[in-house]
Amino acid sequence: MDERASQHPELTTSGPQSPAQGPGAGNALPLRMYTGLAPWFHLLTAPADYAEEAAFYWNAICSAGSAPPRTLLELGSGGGNNASHMKAHCRLTLVDLSPQMLALSRSLNPECEHLMGDMRSVRLGRLFDAVFIHDAICYMLTEVDLERAIQTAYVHCKPGGVALFAPDVVRETFRVSTDHGGHDGAGRAMRYLEWTWDPDPDDSTYLTDFAYLLRDEKGEVRVEMDRHQLGLFARADWLRIIRIGCGSSAAPGLSHGPSPSCTARSGPESRCFSASSLARPKEIRCPGGSIGSSEMTAWWPVGLI
Repeated sequence: MDERASQHPELTTSGPQSPAQGPGAGNALPLRMYTGLAPWFHLLTAPADYAEEAAFYWNAICSAGSAPPRTLLELGSGGGNNASHMKAHCRLTLVDLSPQMLALSRSLNPECEHLMGDMRSVRLGRLFDAVFIHDAICYMLTEVDLERAIQTAYVHCKPGGVALFAPDVVRETFRVSTDHGGHDGAGRAMRYLEWTWDPDPDDSTYLTDFAYLLRDEKGEVRVEMDRHQLGLFARADWLRIIRIGCGSSAAPGLSHGPSPSCTARSGPESRCFSASSLARPKEIRCPGGSIGSSEMTAWWPVGLI
């Protein structure tokens, strides 16, 4: 059994016990879009499409803290799409497991610091005003891995800092779905079909299968397939794991207070965590419209933890 799981038996480990096979979640990276197909990533999801979403997350971070952050650590930063908008507001440090995605992000965000690391275990030895994990948090396949990622965010936050998590779905909002899209580039173009489904509703994961149509500079089109396994946890599990992650991992030399209590508010609009912004994890709902499928974000002011 994982050492941390033995320390916290309330963490279930029903999913795969090997590192999750995704960016920021393991040592192997079979996901093709983050390795061999990484040069096509910005035709799958263009940086310009993230303007509204990045603004929403930035405002959420600012509203949770006493002042807008001057330094921000993004874990699982991928191709740097969110960073391309947030970098106008603060100094960013971007961490990802994939060297190909880091190279892509450097081309978009040369002024940002880029570091290779696993969000479950990276330790930079410094503190930030805020820590942000976007949908890369979905590659945490087990509660143990999720708790490790939350601990990483916690130990990098300054007292009074803010951590923000934005998974695509929680268990209560998961739906089988299909999507499509893509973009044209300089002499190249991409279109994709995305199919999200759950082969085993009793475990803590689901699948998203991609079919990519890639048109190169010669006009030739090829088809590539890619399968992503993602973690799926209930709202109550998120709150519980945040309590564990932020209550058991204070970094040496850092002084944090007691763990927060967590509550969730129900109601027709309660698709997200909701709790006191002063001392508890909070769930906020993304507005409708062009902001992606993220259903939940959670943050806590570290100085009160």
